[in-house]
Parts: sequence; structure tokens; C-alpha cells
Amino acid sequence: MKKQFIKVVLSCTVLVAGFTVTSCKKSSSSKNTSRATGWKINAKEGGFQYNSDFKEQETSPGLVFIEGGTFTKGKVQDDVMHDWNNTPSSQHVQSFYMDETEVTNVMYLEYLDYLKSVYPPENPKYANIYKGALPDTLVWRNRLGFNETMTNNYLRHPAYAEYPVVGVNWIQATQFAEWRTDRVNEAVLEREGFLAKDAKYQAVTGEIGGTFNTEAYLNKPESVYNGQIDSLQGNKKKDSVSVFAKRSSGIISPEYRLPTETEWEYAAAALQGSREYNNYRGRKKYPWEGEYTRNGQRVGRGDQLANFKQGKGDYGGIAGWSDDGADITAEVKSYKPNDLGLYDMAGNVAEWVADVYRPIVDDEISDFNYYRGNIYTKSAIGEDGKVKILRDSIVFDTLPNGKVVAVNLPGEILTVPVDENETYLRTNFSDSDNRGYRDGDLGSTRFFDRFSEDEDPADQRKMYDSPKHQVERDSTGTIVRGYDTSNERTTLINDEVRVYKGGSWRDRAYWLDPAQRRFLPQYMATDYIGFRCAMSRVGSKAKTKNKTVRGKKAK
Repeated sequence: MKKQFIKVVLSCTVLVAGFTVTSCKKSSSSKNTSRATGWKINAKEGGFQYNSDFKEQETSPGLVFIEGGTFTKGKVQDDVMHDWNNTPSSQHVQSFYMDETEVTNVMYLEYLDYLKSVYPPENPKYANIYKGALPDTLVWRNRLGFNETMTNNYLRHPAYAEYPVVGVNWIQATQFAEWRTDRVNEAVLEREGFLAKDAKYQAVTGEIGGTFNTEAYLNKPESVYNGQIDSLQGNKKKDSVSVFAKRSSGIISPEYRLPTETEWEYAAAALQGSREYNNYRGRKKYPWEGEYTRNGQRVGRGDQLANFKQGKGDYGGIAGWSDDGADITAEVKSYKPNDLGLYDMAGNVAEWVADVYRPIVDDEISDFNYYRGNIYTKSAIGEDGKVKILRDSIVFDTLPNGKVVAVNLPGEILTVPVDENETYLRTNFSDSDNRGYRDGDLGSTRFFDRFSEDEDPADQRKMYDSPKHQVERDSTGTIVRGYDTSNERTTLINDEVRVYKGGSWRDRAYWLDPAQRRFLPQYMATDYIGFRCAMSRVGSKAKTKNKTVRGKKAK
């Protein structure tokens, strides 16, 4: 008998020389049928529930999608300051989202109003929550300059509503991002029917105690709103059974956060719009094309493309056509956006980024989503096996300048550092705090041989042995200043010093280069540093309309 080979395209195919025998049926194409077990997904009878209709991440309020890619990070075009604190390196950045503009005064005032309503400062227990979030308006003062108008009006007067907020330190910026995450997800849950209409306002008006926290909701939903969430269920609740959204529901947004230095620089350079190979290799000087700060196009020819200091005593130019339109900060969207649709990525205000500053960039740094500042934590677990939620307790911290800030608010999950249960036999990380990882050793430090043997052994292993101040407040609120007076310290750089990027209204054009970097202690604020938020992209690298499948445009 002549051998025959028959090919059958089925979910289960048996090929036998001479004969083909199979009893398998064609696999179901239904997205609600499991390819692992054949069971139904999202069956009314019960079983596994999953959002099989999920398409892609929703763009959250205020954000612009930034498709990831590769670029040359740290390639400055000029180095007149001779900092030499940048090492050009090829980097790849995952897709992410970034605020279209800097966070404005009115956006920050909404945050302050919320804190004042939910945690009334007249209550001694809550007093430092609101005070700790207030921007430092005294940053506008100058011993030999008259700036009291800005000191008294810049933050709250409606004339400055759409101007970037300043006087905010790095810690306050990160706390704003955390608050924003919760408010956005709270609104989404209400829209999707997991929360009752206008439930989000009841914490503000005092109708209910407590507030909403995203991670607490995902891990222990019954703890949200101080345990009153059952009374705030939306139309998803059926037959008196509470229904909660999960991470697998696909509607909970990742957290708002500060962008990493790599993300910020990549977004500012906006290479996607460039057709020049040299720009791709790090030769683009500004967020716009060209070597000049004035518009060279027919429309608007000669106009300044950013708000920066043009010379000694020249913060805007001669009044009229040559003026840049601002003497201090400018209203957001006053200048054209870059090719990604982001405004003021050069000039107006410099911006905090997430990274801890180091003047030396390791030659063997990660070339994928590079970031220095990781502190890995985990949720604290109670005796009941569930996460611990902070109820009435509030964790405060006194900064080196004496300002008290709330580290954890009521309703949030208590977190603790990771321990050997997570690090044992791992190769990718071994410690909870990685801010100082691969940043040098004692032998790399100038005059390292002068260190005393009586120094803290932990200090002897560190390259950056900055002063260790002990500043706190006693029970009466008086600042107790314990300054480090040691003569053995060799640097002011430590793990609380953060990077800020971009030029500002106080800076010359030199600082408009996206690759330039500066630093400031995270507890300090100025009249020229603001911030904008970012958010990670989950799922595909490109948005649906841009995706391709085997060379064909996705439908």
C-alpha cells in the first residue's frame, strides 16, 4: 500500500503513515472559552472571571502617550560649566505617558483643598498633613529685589491659575502624584459602576469617614472609606452582594509618578519627529529642530521658542515683538509643543525627576529603563493574613529643614522593606534599598585614606559620605537641631539628593538642552523648579492605531 500523508488543521491533529485518525474538534475561537482548560470564562454559573474585552490602557487625565524606543542619553552639546557629570549611553525606554504640561497652580490647589477638607488642619492630629503639603511661597523673596507680589499672590490668585506651581520640593511632588492616582481611580470606579454616583465627594463633604486608596482597595476593599464601602456600592452590586474591581478588571490605572530622568530626557528630545540621523545619535540640541532659540519658520519668525533668561538682567527681551512674553514663569501652553505634543520641555520651569543624583554614571548601567532610586518594599501582613491598613495612625517625618510631612496617611497600606524571604538566592537584587548600588567604593573617594577608623563602618563602605544631620521636633513642636559638625565629610551628595531637568525662566539657554542635569536635596524648593507626572504603559508598546501585525496595519 502506498503511504499517504494527510495534513489536518485541527486543535488536536494525529498524523499516521497511511491513515489519519482523529476525533478532535476544531478549537473554539470564543474569547470566553479557556485555551488551557476548555472551561467557560465569565460564565454566569460562576468560575473564573476576567476582562476578556480589554483592548488597551486608557489614557488617564492630563497625559500624552509616549511610544518607547532607543536614543542616546546624556549627550550634551555644550559643557561650558565643565561638570562632566554625564556619560552618553544608548538607552531603550518602554512606552509611557507624561503630563502634557507642568502641574499648574490650580491643579495643586485642588490637592490642597482636598487635604484641608478630609484632614482639617484645625484638628491637631491632622495639622501637619495640610501644612506639610503647602508650597514654600517664600522662595520668591530676594534680599535685594522686590518680589512680595509673587510671594503673596502667585500660588492662589486666579491670574496665575494656569502657571506652573513652584516652591514644591521633591517629596511634595511625589505625594501629589500618589493623591492624584487615588482620585483618578476613584472616578473611574464610579464611572464603571463599582462605586455609587458622587461617592467620591462624600469623603470631602464629611458625609463618610476615611477616604479611598487604590492599593488598599485592590488588596483589602472592605477597608476603604474607613470600612463603609458597602454603603457606597454602585450598580454592579446585585442581590445585596458587594462587587469589587480587581487588577484583572483592567480598569485600574497604574500610579501617577514622577518620570525617571531617562524618560524625561527621551520625551523632551522628541526624536520621533526628527528625520535627521544625527539627532537620533544624540545631536539634537533642543526639544525643537535647529540650533537656535528663535523661530525660523515663516509664521512667527523671530519669536522665542521658550521662556528663559536671555542675558544678564534680561529675562524676556525688549518689550514688543522681540520679547518672549514672560518675565517670570509663563502660562502653560504659551509656546509650541514639541513633536510629542508636550509643552515647555525647555524653559518656563525646570522639573523634578524621580532619580537619585550621582555625578558618575556607571559604564555598566542598565540600558533598559535606566533608573537610580529603587527601594523595594512589600505590604505588611497582619495576624489575619491580610494586609495591614493604617487607621488612625499617621506616619510623619521631620525633614532636615524642620518641615514635617506625612509619610503615610490613614487608609493606606503599611509597607515594610523586603527581607531575605524575597532576596534569598536571587540574582537580580539582594537588598531593599538600591539607591547606592554600584556608585563607587571607599577607594574611589578623594582623600579616602583620611577617614578615621572610628567612623561608622557603614560610612566607610560608602563613596558619598555626606553629613548626617539629626533634626526633629519635640512634643511642643520646637525644632531640635542636631547638625553633623564632622570635619571628615567629603561631599554633600547622598541618597536624598534628586535630579532636576530642563531650563527655567531663571536659566540661560545652556540649560535648555534636554541632556543637561542638575541636582538639589529632595526637601528643598525654589522659585524655578516645578514638576509634571508620568505613568507607565501596560501591555503593547504601541497604541492600537499604530500597531502592525506581520507588516499589516492593525484593525
